[in-house]
Amino acid sequence: MCLDHTAETVRPQLTDGHPPPISRRAALKAGATSLALSALWPSAAAAHHKPSHPTPPGHARGHAPRHLVDLTHPFTVDFPVFSDSQRATRRTHVTIEDDGYYLQEWSFYEHTATHVDAPGHFAPGGRLSPEISPAELFVPAVVVDISRKARRNADAQVTVADLIAFERRHGRIPRRAAVCMYSGWESRAGNSDSYRGTDPDGMFHFPGFSVEAVEWLLERRDITSIGVDTLSLDYGRSATFGVHVTLLGADRYGIENLAGLGKIPARGATMFVGLVPWEQGSGGPCRVIAGW
Repeated sequence: MCLDHTAETVRPQLTDGHPPPISRRAALKAGATSLALSALWPSAAAAHHKPSHPTPPGHARGHAPRHLVDLTHPFTVDFPVFSDSQRATRRTHVTIEDDGYYLQEWSFYEHTATHVDAPGHFAPGGRLSPEISPAELFVPAVVVDISRKARRNADAQVTVADLIAFERRHGRIPRRAAVCMYSGWESRAGNSDSYRGTDPDGMFHFPGFSVEAVEWLLERRDITSIGVDTLSLDYGRSATFGVHVTLLGADRYGIENLAGLGKIPARGATMFVGLVPWEQGSGGPCRVIAGW
């Protein structure tokens, strides 16, 4: 999420002690690692936490998942952003015909297309992109479907009641999960005004999480992240960015502009968030893959 004048709106919440600022934590040393999905996928997350449910049939340790879904939008110069002045630009720098190789030059804001919001995006002293550990980027995926509610009301939010109803149907949300909202909003991504839900007064209308739901997930389920298939973790009409302040202030990260959430199970998939460790990054574009 990258909206003009955000700093002026949020700064009072952060300086008044709610939530308290956090100190930058040292990054975990990852070492030299070779990422081979066929060997690593089902066992990497298990190395950091005890599974909350049995391994699905055919998904034995040491074997590649049967299903892989890309949850990433293509990164294009036309992808919707909060303000058209923030659109990405690109130009061809050299060509094979003239120079023997092909290379582009891009210019874009960190919070463009499918991307991560690091804690330091809102929390003073919060961790930045390089400090988010690999263990936090390889987590159980949970998908809360509010698409029916979102079709009726563009200002729909994931509520505590939605989370309780989810658990009654699908079981307890596992610890360390990335809990994602599926609103069906990705179908609007080809039209900026539709994706932003812009009304005649210039107000945005799109779904997001409620602050109460995020507090519930942090306090009761010890989640790692939340994700949305819209422009922002907060719903479009938010003027306080309370979800950002609450989540990032708790040293967790968010994922915005996800795609394909309707193609993965409500519970049981594993998500890999391919965040580039951008220098001093408040977040940044990423590739997100789910497998089960």
